[in-house]
Amino acid sequence: MAMRDRTSLARRCTLGAVALSLTAVTACGGGGGDKADGAADGSCKPASGNVTLDYWSWVPGMQQAVDLWNTENPEIQVKLKTVPSGNAGTYQNLSNALKADKAPDLGQVEYDSLASFRLKEGLTDISSCPGVKEAGDKFVDWTWSQVEFGAGGKDGVWAVPQDTGPMALFYRKDIYDQLGMKAPATWDEYAEQARKLKKAGKLITHFSQTDPNWFTGLLWQNKATMFERDGDSWKVTVDRPESRQVADYWQKMIDDKLVATDLQGFSPALYKAWNTGEVVTWISAAWGYSTIRDNAKSTDGKWAVAPMPQWKEGDQQAGNWGGSTTTVMKGSEHPAEASKFALWLNTDPDALEILNREGGLYPAAKAGLELPALQQPVDFYGKQKIFDVFAQASGNVDTGFTWGPTMTDTYRYLSDGTAAVIAGEKTLGDVLKDTGSQSADSLRKQSLDVTE
Repeated sequence: MAMRDRTSLARRCTLGAVALSLTAVTACGGGGGDKADGAADGSCKPASGNVTLDYWSWVPGMQQAVDLWNTENPEIQVKLKTVPSGNAGTYQNLSNALKADKAPDLGQVEYDSLASFRLKEGLTDISSCPGVKEAGDKFVDWTWSQVEFGAGGKDGVWAVPQDTGPMALFYRKDIYDQLGMKAPATWDEYAEQARKLKKAGKLITHFSQTDPNWFTGLLWQNKATMFERDGDSWKVTVDRPESRQVADYWQKMIDDKLVATDLQGFSPALYKAWNTGEVVTWISAAWGYSTIRDNAKSTDGKWAVAPMPQWKEGDQQAGNWGGSTTTVMKGSEHPAEASKFALWLNTDPDALEILNREGGLYPAAKAGLELPALQQPVDFYGKQKIFDVFAQASGNVDTGFTWGPTMTDTYRYLSDGTAAVIAGEKTLGDVLKDTGSQSADSLRKQSLDVTE
């Protein structure tokens, strides 16, 4: 869920358990610790009176879901604060708020950052809260494995799944048709199309320095896992042959000026480029359908969706970008009520419908996978049943991809390095090498064992 105005899709999500286990790290649940309403003692007792909860989220339309909850639950009111996506500032703000004991009761945290917040002891273990342990069967299996730690959840449940982000290619079908092009099957073909589009005064896509998790999704497609786990030891594998293949490809695209490097993701300038047809594709996750729909309205009916281009013709690999959870933050005095809201938000049919319609969310809850809207053609995309593409992609994502326990640091290194690439000071290959060594140092600073 990295996600500015985005959420995602996992219709027949058979990704399996993407490794997030962090058994060497302990973080006792917050909930005020010594307070009667806390979860640290394993009781997670409901409050005796009315409760007001603070919630930070960046999902468009979330206020409508919160309003529905507040109408139906006058004794548990939720106050929503709409924030930027995690790596765009919210994670840092959450970290600062935790240090100042001013964190909200609930926060939106992407799967790849759960381990980081748990390492900081910033989350509450809600496994003892009413209804939580029983909720696992309500979610696509792999998403539940992302939020519980240890075999069988023995180390707790630290969030409620919300969505996932299998990736595909959004492209301007009208422009492709005009130039006699079809959706590319391979990355080589994609590069050839980039050269043809440049001659026509257009750019095939943008390369953002502020979306390191997008680039991670590209690595993921090529099975270029960034970390490996062996017992309690970690091995950093950011700089590996599969990653170099991806980096070298995009470096040439940048060097040949085939991609826009002056446009950042989720920016007015990018949206203008989509509307004018200056930029004609976007490799993105399922939640991206609403990003384009809501910000490039003049292109209604002109876009289509196709599988990601492949490194080898005939393959069917997909990357994953984003996917979020609803967490109960450390220090919440009302974890029982907070977890009750989190479960409702991500399983209630009415809430799921609102968030899909308004925010583009494709839920992790099994009940949400059959939302009528996801079975229908989408007018904005030329009446294409685009979610069928993402459903296929969700089953083609490498389940062995492993998140490191300090991904917020790794993303920062990637982002800073990419800025240097855009400035002509480094190559993407340099960034992989630097990010690998910096990530290893970050793990060591957290007293984690790192093997070469």
